[in-house]
Amino acid sequence: MTPLQATIEGVGFWAPGLPSWDAARAYANGGELVADAPARPSPQLLAPNERRRAPEPVAVALEVALAACTAAGREPIALPSVFASASGDLVITDYMCAALASDPRSISPTRFHNSVHNAAAGYWTIGTGAMQPTTALSAGDATFAQALIEALAQLASGAEAVLLAAYDGASAGPLRQVVPSEGLLGAAMVLSRHAREGAPVIALELGEDRGEASSGGVLSKQAAGNAMAQMLPVFDALARDGARGSEDSVILRAGAGRALTVRICR
Repeated sequence: MTPLQATIEGVGFWAPGLPSWDAARAYANGGELVADAPARPSPQLLAPNERRRAPEPVAVALEVALAACTAAGREPIALPSVFASASGDLVITDYMCAALASDPRSISPTRFHNSVHNAAAGYWTIGTGAMQPTTALSAGDATFAQALIEALAQLASGAEAVLLAAYDGASAGPLRQVVPSEGLLGAAMVLSRHAREGAPVIALELGEDRGEASSGGVLSKQAAGNAMAQMLPVFDALARDGARGSEDSVILRAGAGRALTVRICR
């Protein structure tokens, strides 16, 4: 079977101390964390009031999505999108559960509408005016692998280019015992069917899980506690300085008994 593949036209990235893809690449190749990096993103896509009120997972998703589109030279309004989070906003989920148990009538309408899994996708389409299809996806520790498959399947089905954004925040309350997650992390790619000079190519092959999932490098260590750290071996590979024609390969969990081999070809 011919593997799914795509050109990576642009990348966005945000992690503690690494507020951009340029910062992440420099750090991955022996640099330092950004000393004055902000504690959370401030996505310029939103009006100031909305920017302040947006939950952290939404803020990081929009930040990296817009950065990837800018790097690719693509208008966000023209791109179908895939937004992937392992479990959604667990701080809001914890709040909702506590409020329902103690005083259901006190639930905040704003927090309620931010509790849905497609909140980031909704903010994105409103902020950009995009009318293209958008997908909100969750698959536990296989979320990023499944999001890659979804994005490249859309390209194989005829889309010219697709935006993929993956993100997660911290968990809270009793949910920490079930779904541990720390800090804030997001990354995005604009993926295209067409070759672009100097742009890397990503190729996927789905196979049997033999317990060989990649552990990644320095980016993986920097944000290891986040639920979306599962994606970081791919960005570690993408960040490495490599000669033209070189290739890196990583293996991601892709669900029960399945693994996804991801190759980055320069």
